[in-house]
Amino acid sequence: MVKQTAGRDALNDFAPKFAQLNDDVLFGEVWSREDKLSLKTRSIVTITSLISKGIVDHSLKYHLTTARKNGVTKTEMAEILTHVAFYAGWPNAWAAFHMAKEVYADDCAAQEHGGLFGQGDPNTAYAKYFVGNSYLKPLTDPKTASVFIANVTFEPRCRNNWHIHHATSGGGQILICVDGEGWYQEEGKPARSLKPGDVVTIPAEIKHWHGAKADSWFSHLAVECPGENTSNEWLEAVTDEIYNQLEA
Repeated sequence: MVKQTAGRDALNDFAPKFAQLNDDVLFGEVWSREDKLSLKTRSIVTITSLISKGIVDHSLKYHLTTARKNGVTKTEMAEILTHVAFYAGWPNAWAAFHMAKEVYADDCAAQEHGGLFGQGDPNTAYAKYFVGNSYLKPLTDPKTASVFIANVTFEPRCRNNWHIHHATSGGGQILICVDGEGWYQEEGKPARSLKPGDVVTIPAEIKHWHGAKADSWFSHLAVECPGENTSNEWLEAVTDEIYNQLEA
């Protein structure tokens, strides 16, 4: 369920009923109907509606920010606004682009990261298994290739949770470091410092984590090794205490 308090924060003293309808009905009920439309689709519809009505104030910026959180990438947003411009008016689109550049400024600045293979899009599908922001650029299609390879990019201090690659035979993962500096650690062993050119072989059934150092972006190719009955088990997060000990 989408939680919203903006109505009560801004208008509860002046218009409590309007505040309640905004927070509990519009966001608490309508936006929460994810079984009908995804949050990403609702964000796109809302942005299009606002721009079409010439509403390019702070409310549009709020929904642009929400769209980014809901998985609309910078590339997708640029294409959405370009398309909308032909229907909602060129000046409205110009104003929207100005706001969108501010909202996606971090993504624009981060384009230099990712090494030879590029940064990719925000890794929203697995965000709950990461501390900080990560980005994913698939390099092979799992539907047609026997081996799935993706470039994974971590912002500074970002790391994934402890996890295990399960398999009854084969399986596991290979990491090929391509940009920046990072960490890799197996349970019960010292952490290993990583830099471009390093290769990490991770057998199945080994509990481990990997991510960026505190002062560096980090990218590696993740090569999923074929095996039988493969699966990933995501576990607890790498605490700041554990991470900060490495950085110290």
